[in-house]
Amino acid sequence: MSKKLLIFAPYYPPHVGGLESHSAEFNYHLAKKGYQITVFTSQLPKNTPLQEIKDNIEIIRFPAFEIVPNYPLPKFWSLKFWKLFISLFKKDFNIVISRTRFFLSSFMALIFAKIKKTPLLHIEHGSDFVQLSSKFKSLIAKIYDYTFGWLIFKFSNKNIAISKAVQKFIYKFDKKRSPIIYRGLNMHDIDNIAKNLKISAKYTDKIIITFVGRLYKWKGVEQSILAIKNLPLVIKEKIVFIIIGDGEDFLNLKKLSSSEPNVKLFGKLQREEAISILKVSSIYIHSAFPGGGLSTSLLEAMYCKNSIIATPNEGANEIIKDNYNGILISDNNPKYISEKLIDLINNPAKIKLFGQNAHSHIKQNFSWKKSIEKYEKEFKELLAKK
Repeated sequence: MSKKLLIFAPYYPPHVGGLESHSAEFNYHLAKKGYQITVFTSQLPKNTPLQEIKDNIEIIRFPAFEIVPNYPLPKFWSLKFWKLFISLFKKDFNIVISRTRFFLSSFMALIFAKIKKTPLLHIEHGSDFVQLSSKFKSLIAKIYDYTFGWLIFKFSNKNIAISKAVQKFIYKFDKKRSPIIYRGLNMHDIDNIAKNLKISAKYTDKIIITFVGRLYKWKGVEQSILAIKNLPLVIKEKIVFIIIGDGEDFLNLKKLSSSEPNVKLFGKLQREEAISILKVSSIYIHSAFPGGGLSTSLLEAMYCKNSIIATPNEGANEIIKDNYNGILISDNNPKYISEKLIDLINNPAKIKLFGQNAHSHIKQNFSWKKSIEKYEKEFKELLAKK
């Protein structure tokens, strides 16, 4: 089978996020199997090289800017962008891959694939319309979904869902077969990250609670902070809640938590540092609204033996068995979160048991080997139809 892949990605490491780690690990494991991979992505952070080869993967970064945090747009007025984009047309690829319909990079992938008459495989990470802090921005995002997003779903040769919730969302736009392929985790890499002993020592008398992710309205972090604020003083004195990440909701969350000394906003950290903190954390709050497909940070928190309190959203109800490897709540009402926090904090043995069960579940079910085998079957099917 021919093995030349062109991947359009909105972001790519060293930019930090679940989509970025999914893309990078996916590419790494395919490259190890002999695939020739070219990644076309934004040059964000701006100090990253325009072109480089890393782990036998060619990375081409185009000049870009962010109109809102975590939404990159190409600098269309830049001659450098057009030179890099046009240079792709001089090469032959067997399959084009895009990720998440609401990033413009996916529409660029569709244009390229149709001009070059190359099969397009689209990997979708979202499970609902984007909810931003502004109703106007949310409306624009929804209009985008019903135009450009619809085009991507409709005219891709194959849509892949990263969870059941994502598959259901895809079917709102297009009814063709969209298989579910869960991501893997590079467990060996996580195992090699040391615990953050500095944080552990700083909060040695506290139960560390964490959240890691992009700070957007749909992540529901505001509800988690309100839950912490609602806790009785005797419980508050026992905990610290660490929020890791950045996004358009950061300042709002900082203001909301300003009167709570046990809520700490750490901002954006490198993935290794975030995982080092997860390794000394005991409880992870996943209070998301519908929107994301399958939270990478949730998987990593489970692998790091955190006891989880989660809404069903972002794939949580697909990986958490209530009162076995975590706690599922019906929605992110702060009252529900507070009640479950009190229950866990008063039952240290339950925290340990749920964390161990969570670790075992991820270890058994989120292998990149199995995921890549499923993707290769889809590749073969695409090329057979070409």
